[in-house]
Amino acid sequence: MVPVTFIVIMLHLSVVPLETAMFVRFLFGAAFVVVGLTLFLVGVDKAITPLGNNIGEVITKSNNLTIVLVTGLILGLFITLAEPGLIVFANQVEMVSSGNVMAWTLLIVVSLGLAVLLAFGFYRIVYHIDLHIVLTILYIIVFFLALRVQPEMLVIAFDASGSTTGVLAVPFILALAYGISHLKRDVKEGEDDSFGIIAIVSVGAIISVLMFGAFGPPIDFTSDFERIVPETTGIFSVYMERSPRIFMETFLSLLPILATMVFFQLVIFRFPLKLFSRFVRGFIYAMLGLFIFLLGVNGGFMDVGAEVGRVLTESDKIHYIIIIAFFLGITTILAEPAVHVLTQQIEQVTTGYISGLIVLIVLALGVGLAVALATLRIFVEPLQVWHYLLPGYIIAIGLTYLIPRLFTGIAFDAGGVATGPMTATFILAFVQGASHAQEGADVILDGFGMIAMVALIPILTLEILGLVYKYKSRKTGV
Repeated sequence: MVPVTFIVIMLHLSVVPLETAMFVRFLFGAAFVVVGLTLFLVGVDKAITPLGNNIGEVITKSNNLTIVLVTGLILGLFITLAEPGLIVFANQVEMVSSGNVMAWTLLIVVSLGLAVLLAFGFYRIVYHIDLHIVLTILYIIVFFLALRVQPEMLVIAFDASGSTTGVLAVPFILALAYGISHLKRDVKEGEDDSFGIIAIVSVGAIISVLMFGAFGPPIDFTSDFERIVPETTGIFSVYMERSPRIFMETFLSLLPILATMVFFQLVIFRFPLKLFSRFVRGFIYAMLGLFIFLLGVNGGFMDVGAEVGRVLTESDKIHYIIIIAFFLGITTILAEPAVHVLTQQIEQVTTGYISGLIVLIVLALGVGLAVALATLRIFVEPLQVWHYLLPGYIIAIGLTYLIPRLFTGIAFDAGGVATGPMTATFILAFVQGASHAQEGADVILDGFGMIAMVALIPILTLEILGLVYKYKSRKTGV
């Protein structure tokens, strides 16, 4: 959070002087985001990830594939509903569409898509189906569905997918996948196959939203974007006004996880009392953390992101916007916890042949470029998000047939974990504020699509890294 806060302070003191109340609300919002994410991650570490490990172990011991798939379906649905980045994104979609796409509708649609593909991902691990073939088929389905939907639904679908795999979904899904890999006789092969599970569930979110757009009733996206900046000049009154709604939103999001925990304790597998009490404490941490995080995001953090984008655009400082977008992309990728987990995994599976630090640098530069290119669309009218995504994914799928099999899963997983709370909050608001202020830009077509770009670029950069690894391995005989 320090780099993002520093950038805002520098802008406030130079080219974008903010109202005092708004600036102070931002500082409080940033502090709330830090405290909230910290508590939430403590809760995930104490309760939700161990719960996933235990459930994965229990259903693995059943040695029944049907139980595994059904459990994966239910847990995928519940976990996605509580993902912080997706909650923020769904609220943004509801806001800019003036309620034509309700936040809870989008949450449920995305959760269903992820849940179905999570179950299929477990099936793939057990039966060792090649990931590049699975991804090829899934993205062909995406292509044909994309031809049937409104352009607005296309950008929402890809952004929703990126928002889905964040600080909650990634560790929980990986914990379950690790447990499922032990259903195979060759455990090492199963663990290798567990790479790519994030890639598969990410496509599930895209497909479900596209199906909602293709086969549901037409949606009116003609309404304009209205920045939700509090009218009051107070600082704490904004947080007080929004607290009840955010608390209810937090409780409803985490309720399915609580129900799962209680159900397993009472019906399926009675955890030792000490372990169950730890789960309860962890759940309380997670709930309190998610509430504080969402309060900070909605109370002042995203308002300033939108305001900075709007003011820079209206003052015709386009070059500042592109440069700031680039550095925001770099700094936020360094702040995503899931990215650091991924870089450690890459270093481990390549036995140190590829440094985690190198991967982190490549990812940071790639995401910085992605945010800059996404922002550039606002000011170059002919550019649309599919101009990036279509050739990008064609190249990405083509490279899966050239790189080592393990790198296919790693690369597509990187696309999923590169997007998280920071991307779905401040940067999203920044891009939307700029698109709102730019004459001729569309707040949905140009304001969304940035998260999709952030998810695509790491895939390509790590696939290129996979080609380099393959070439060096052959050269050195490793």
